Amino acid sequence: MRNFRNWHTMTVSPAFSGASPAASPADPALGLLPVWKLSDLYAAKDAPEFVADLEKARTLSLAFEEKWKGKLADAAAKTGAGGLGEALSEYDALDDLLGKIGSFAGLTYFSDTSNPANGKFYGDIQTKLTDLSSHLLFFALELNRIDDAVINAAMDRDPATGHFRPWLVDLRMDKPFQLDDKLEQLFLEKSMTSAAAFNRLFDETMSELRFEVDGEKQPLEITLNMLVEPEPETRAKAAVALSKTFGENLRVFTLITNTLAKDKEISDRWRGFEDIADSRHLANRVEREVVDALSEAVTQAYPRLSHRYYAMKAKWLGVDQLNYWDRNAPLPETPKGLISWPEAKDTVLSAYGAFSPEMAAIAGRFFDEEWIDAPARPGKAPGAFAHPVVPSAHPYVLVNYMGKPRDVMTLAHELGHGVHQVLAGGQGALMCQTPLTLAETASVFGEMLTFRALLEKTRDKRERKAMLAQKVEDMINTVVRQIAFYQFERKIHTARKQGELTSEQIGELWLSVQNESLGPAIRISEGYETWWTYIPHFIHSPFYVYAYAFGDCLVNSLYAVYQNAAPGFQDKYFDLLKAGGTKHHSELLKPFGLDATDPSFWSKGLSMIEGLIDELEALDKAV
Repeated sequence: MRNFRNWHTMTVSPAFSGASPAASPADPALGLLPVWKLSDLYAAKDAPEFVADLEKARTLSLAFEEKWKGKLADAAAKTGAGGLGEALSEYDALDDLLGKIGSFAGLTYFSDTSNPANGKFYGDIQTKLTDLSSHLLFFALELNRIDDAVINAAMDRDPATGHFRPWLVDLRMDKPFQLDDKLEQLFLEKSMTSAAAFNRLFDETMSELRFEVDGEKQPLEITLNMLVEPEPETRAKAAVALSKTFGENLRVFTLITNTLAKDKEISDRWRGFEDIADSRHLANRVEREVVDALSEAVTQAYPRLSHRYYAMKAKWLGVDQLNYWDRNAPLPETPKGLISWPEAKDTVLSAYGAFSPEMAAIAGRFFDEEWIDAPARPGKAPGAFAHPVVPSAHPYVLVNYMGKPRDVMTLAHELGHGVHQVLAGGQGALMCQTPLTLAETASVFGEMLTFRALLEKTRDKRERKAMLAQKVEDMINTVVRQIAFYQFERKIHTARKQGELTSEQIGELWLSVQNESLGPAIRISEGYETWWTYIPHFIHSPFYVYAYAFGDCLVNSLYAVYQNAAPGFQDKYFDLLKAGGTKHHSELLKPFGLDATDPSFWSKGLSMIEGLIDELEALDKAV
């Protein structure tokens, strides 16, 4: 059921009591890297404003329950004061307030999960927010018990209620899977000691892991980054270090995986979901048949995409097979120099500005107003993210910037999310949240704009080949790899129904999908069977991963429309982003002449990747 935001799903990085620390110099060649300013939310964990807002949230939650519980059916018959529109407005404001508090606690904790004080703060605030949410849980449940005709009449009659029509219509899709109030409250309160607890265990364990390379122990992000270094020996050493540490911690990751899979199976069974991924499809507001068609289309394309590309890459690198750790190795043609932060900023903003000055202006605020945390440093969580916070505040972006071309693409990706979140914020707290399948649209589109802008400037054929190769690899990682992840999750959750899985069994399932998706040009050797352990999406958001493939294929089709579009495309695109969670994917794509339920839709998206591989093959012959 839908409640307030789930803060443990964030992958974030060091907070410093909400203050803005001095920017980190990192590698001098990168320039001064910015650190975000969490004081925009609250000055510190014990700031008077934070304490006051927490007390305000408690008072308002209790008052809301007292005012509205058991009275929503009567409210639905009224217009104006005391009507359902008033209740929805109050609920929307409460969601924003609780979201702001939860964001600050989550960002602070994930900023440095190794800090015990941050862990206690996060845990305490999570507990308080869960307690407050238990007083608000009745609202959605009671609304869904009101007859459809009554709700429809209220939306038609009362403008204040009608404003929330998309949210109410969306909420009623949950109705068949809704339990009685006591069970829903039990599920909510027990989440702190079940899924949330094991999510926290995963995050803290991963943050503490160190990987030894040449006698030096380093965190995950830095070690993973070594896999895209130009020297084969460096990549091999990193792979050995990763496999060794993952293997030493298999027991805890196996326990986490088994526990969360079982926890989800219990929840799905009680709610009546038929398929193991149906709860995710419902949350994404996408039909199971659409996802099945996507998965099948990508699987059938493996030979034309990943198998074909990796065979080409093996030839370029002078081997019959690539080691699994060489999958993302840079080509010899790849420029060796680091890209400074100012250059990365200019690259992304210029590409955004060429598409839309408004888009560049919004993205520019992230740099100018200290909404970005860029340095890679000990204790900082790996990866990258854009967190929307709440409409009354602003989003934050985290990247681990090391000056590689892929880091520039990651920055473009996350700023796309940020622009989307700013634009959707106008819908208010309840309706700004976009389903995961559409949440990747702006990020992948921003990445594509940046790539195309860079490619157009590149005249050297060897550099162009390196750029195209890297883009193809990124698209394979986004589409092929994520669908393989989705199929791995399906195998895990299906097998878990028969009993606990051993580390060896999980490893075998992992290798089965990796072999199929990567193809014969990749040598899967000992050690790779443990690499499922570090993928956070499996833990935080089961079956999230297909959203990346959905978004990439969608944007490929959308970008093809843009390339041939008449004036006005940008306006329609901004309307899509501003919609937030108020419209179904079919309604949002219709102005562009696209339909994800059309069997040929996914083929169109995949054909763009295939076309880039064709271009690479032709360019290789010309170099």
